[in-house]
Amino acid sequence: MLIAAFPAGPLAANCYVAAPAKGAGCVVIDPGQDASAGLRKLLDEHDLRPEAVLLTHGHFDHVWSAAQVGAAHGVPVHIHSADRALLTDPAKGLDPGLAAQLSGLLGDATPGEPDDLVELSGGEELDHAGLRITVEHVPGHTPGSVTFALPGGDEHPGILFTGDLLFAGSIGRTDFPGGDHAEILRSLDRVCRDHPDDTAVLPGHGPQTTIGRERATNPFLRDIAGR
Repeated sequence: MLIAAFPAGPLAANCYVAAPAKGAGCVVIDPGQDASAGLRKLLDEHDLRPEAVLLTHGHFDHVWSAAQVGAAHGVPVHIHSADRALLTDPAKGLDPGLAAQLSGLLGDATPGEPDDLVELSGGEELDHAGLRITVEHVPGHTPGSVTFALPGGDEHPGILFTGDLLFAGSIGRTDFPGGDHAEILRSLDRVCRDHPDDTAVLPGHGPQTTIGRERATNPFLRDIAGR
């Protein structure tokens, strides 16, 4: 299994590639602002060929380059149906102050909707690049937030791409339009129950962690871990 990542854009959103091995097909997860150059470097370094783009949610710092990457490689872009509108109206998912800042920085530019768009609903098992990827709907940060899970094996634990649901030591904010604190706690409860402690958590921002470490130390999960 090959997992590589880099932080993209001013908000340092993690863009990931996942593949069975070097020289294989891969999936690209969350190509955000200014991600194309960093992605090209990773693809060249590991001799990878994108077969799909997967989006954990619709916030601009995670999706901005998705249409560009999808078109450049002729591959589908996957996003939950509840966040699809954010692809063409990123301000819809931000508070008025941030929306105004975004508009001032970018003018009329929007990331745009990919030509080949696949809507997710949660519960799907995707098969791209020889990887079996399970989609779970985890609303709370946004209505259409999802996680992407890769099963563990003899040589490695399971891997969970959490987007902005769960970070090392924190959880996603819920004060943006569409956010819901009670709902994100329910989503986190399911995730903590459904995945073993050794599951690697690859979040949308910041360093890698594990389900077990977060259950034991994340202050936002204290109530969940004690249930």
